[in-house]
Amino acid sequence: MQRIDKIYINGQFVTPHGEEWFSLYNPATEEVIGQVRLADAEDAKHAIAAAKAALPAFSRTSKAERIALLTRMRDALAARKDDLAEAIIEEYGAPAARSGWMTDFPVMAIESAIEQLKSYEFEKQAGNARVLMTPVGVAGLITPWNSDAGFICGKLATALSAGCTAVIKPSEMSALQTQIVTEALHAAGLPAGVFNIVTGRGEVVGAEMSNSNDVAKISFTGSTATGKAILRSAAESFKRVTLELGGKSPTIILDDANIEEAVPLAIAAGFINSGQACIAGTRILVPESRKVEFETALAQVVSQTHSGDPRDQHTDIGPMVSQKQWDRVQHYIQLGIDEGARVLSGGVGRPEGMVRGWCVKPTLFTDVRNDMTIAREEIFGPVLSIISYRDEAEAITIANDTQYGLSALVLTGNKARGARVAEQIESGRVLINTLEHEPKAPFGGVKHSGIGREMGVWGLEAFLEPKAILAAK
Repeated sequence: MQRIDKIYINGQFVTPHGEEWFSLYNPATEEVIGQVRLADAEDAKHAIAAAKAALPAFSRTSKAERIALLTRMRDALAARKDDLAEAIIEEYGAPAARSGWMTDFPVMAIESAIEQLKSYEFEKQAGNARVLMTPVGVAGLITPWNSDAGFICGKLATALSAGCTAVIKPSEMSALQTQIVTEALHAAGLPAGVFNIVTGRGEVVGAEMSNSNDVAKISFTGSTATGKAILRSAAESFKRVTLELGGKSPTIILDDANIEEAVPLAIAAGFINSGQACIAGTRILVPESRKVEFETALAQVVSQTHSGDPRDQHTDIGPMVSQKQWDRVQHYIQLGIDEGARVLSGGVGRPEGMVRGWCVKPTLFTDVRNDMTIAREEIFGPVLSIISYRDEAEAITIANDTQYGLSALVLTGNKARGARVAEQIESGRVLINTLEHEPKAPFGGVKHSGIGREMGVWGLEAFLEPKAILAAK
């Protein structure tokens, strides 16, 4: 059993002031596999002070110096790929196909930041003014448990590209992954204080970061409820914020869609990351004229989707991350039944033959109305709802009838029609006949799905402030 008793402040692994120990579990077995000593508010203050002290020198580094630093980071993370893959499977329960992507993504995120930095001009001309894009200051980066290493590296690489220093608060549930990432970043030889990692509870460490006058920006990925709390705290010191929050993404299958192509994409969108993804397409909108046809096809794929041991190569969906998350998903499945939705596949309880592990039966509901709880609230598990519509206009209305707006998917046999529908959907991102990721494009949500954007030039400029300089002619 691993015991992690250090955090990272000012270029050193140090013992936290906090004394609380948090147990780490293998979600496939429910066994305790480690413990992590959590940081407290005092630790957060020390980390913020270290980042503040490092800011003046680092903010003046050249583009070439930052590219060299990011390159060392990328190579150091790549060298720990096997260790990270094992931690992702053991601690998070990602099945083999997903864990491979989650292992590669931190390196990909840093590489994307390098490419963006190479082409970015920090000085622009606006009429008679020189406009300098300057680092916003100390950045507080708060990351979730559903893609720990990727979020840490993506946010940190972008902040460093801008010349900001950072304090990172990762989820306490991902401490094994965080430890590997921290060791790799330390090996990359970044200047002391430029990045600091304090694993602790959100209501303790995260709150201290949100309240501190010395933190100029918060970049947070997580729940909408926590995002609202951060936004309220940030208002006191006029912090800049980027919030990437929850979702209830629609997948619109238009009446001209090829069923053999559309159904696998719809299921993949809904079950991405074992359903534990803010972008998961959990509302599947189908035309009434083809409802039975799509119900049959979707149910067949879901019934063949294997939920179980993440180390089994046949597993498509791994366990939920915790007992609490398993209970949450079970609650929503039962609630869907109680509200009158019809189960086509799955249901409450563990998959057949399982007595341990937080695995969920991949579940597909039909006869779902968009005002039902399972169609309104984010479940964060492998639970999908079929909602029928009469025509294209109603499909768009249903898709937009949600407090969220993070991602959407349109499946159609006509790309021009798909583009027309996509332009009418209220969402930060809309995909048409694909699930491909584009790191150069902005990512973020509208409405309760967040504020601001990550990735590409939009993500970089979220860590920069424009300064206009005008001189007499």
